[in-house]
Amino acid sequence: MEAENNIYTVSVYTENNIGLLNRISAIFQRRHINIESINSSVSEIEGVSKFTIVVNITEDQMKKIIGQIEKQVEVIKAYFHTDEDTIYQESCIFKMKSDLLFEERQIQNIIKESNARIVTVNRDFFVIEKSGRKEEIELLYRELSAFGIMQFTRSGRIAVTKDEMKISTMLEAFQA
Repeated sequence: MEAENNIYTVSVYTENNIGLLNRISAIFQRRHINIESINSSVSEIEGVSKFTIVVNITEDQMKKIIGQIEKQVEVIKAYFHTDEDTIYQESCIFKMKSDLLFEERQIQNIIKESNARIVTVNRDFFVIEKSGRKEEIELLYRELSAFGIMQFTRSGRIAVTKDEMKISTMLEAFQA
């Protein structure tokens, strides 16, 4: 019986070193695994960065990859979680022609119903921001596409675990 693919959110706590992202992505590339999204940011501990990577693979593959990631010198700790174990969001922004905002009543309804917000408006364009689940963002994209999107960009997933992470204690020790 073939193992089933799942969506996993990988959290990698690291020292902030140049070239580490390349080496981590190479671990996935060597196994021909596509990274669905990746986000890099500071973590809850000063001087420690956090990569949030989303992949669709088997649990077996995931465990092997975590082992490979943790072999990188700058990596403090790596974890993987299922969607059920995390609270996650993505963000996006849309740039649209300004006249649509005033001439298309439906645009205002779409913005309101999707819980998006207008961040800027000028003579030529307006910008809408939306945070939410991937599905919500894709739905808003489909709805706005009918009116013509000038520019669109979406962030990678950001996530926290539902359970307490012991990483904070470990990181405090790392800082000392």
